[in-house]
Amino acid sequence: MNTIVVASGNRGKLREIAQIFRGYTILSMQEAGFSGDIEEDGATFAENALIKARAVSRALHCTALADDSGLCVEALGGAPGVYSARFCGRHGDDAANNALLLKKMEDVPDGRRAAYFASCVALCTADGRELTADGRTYGRILRAPEGEGGFGYDPLFYSDELGKSFGAATAEEKNAVSHRGKALAALAEKLAGVRL
Repeated sequence: MNTIVVASGNRGKLREIAQIFRGYTILSMQEAGFSGDIEEDGATFAENALIKARAVSRALHCTALADDSGLCVEALGGAPGVYSARFCGRHGDDAANNALLLKKMEDVPDGRRAAYFASCVALCTADGRELTADGRTYGRILRAPEGEGGFGYDPLFYSDELGKSFGAATAEEKNAVSHRGKALAALAEKLAGVRL
């Protein structure tokens, strides 16, 4: 069975990737033995995804997959964008990121709360091949969290396609319409018949 090392330790992302790439063994970079820090200094989701996938692939001589994704809010000029995970100034503090988003959006009327999640996934093989795929999903920012599921901004993002927040959706519902789900599905399609 082919193994893909995911350039992330985020358990939510790993679960999502494993559910879509069912024919592969999915390992986190820590499980595969990568412990270095990767500086995500790209200006776009695609640049950051490639930075991470290349670093892990080269260090471990393996096939590595990375995603960079974020929330882009129309009323905030596309912010937090590539800074979504560290919007509050600390990386990965979901509660603080959500609190800051709600504060910045508190005076924004309902008709101007449009937002989308964007994702780019990159796969780099040990022999230097690179594939990328993108996905987006559209919705709006709620005034309060809804649901206990998902991670990150999921409880504040009302999905147009689902008619509910990502936080209130099941993993299967979210994967069917999510930005990362769409990008991963597009990548899985590109991988069909490719020997890793």
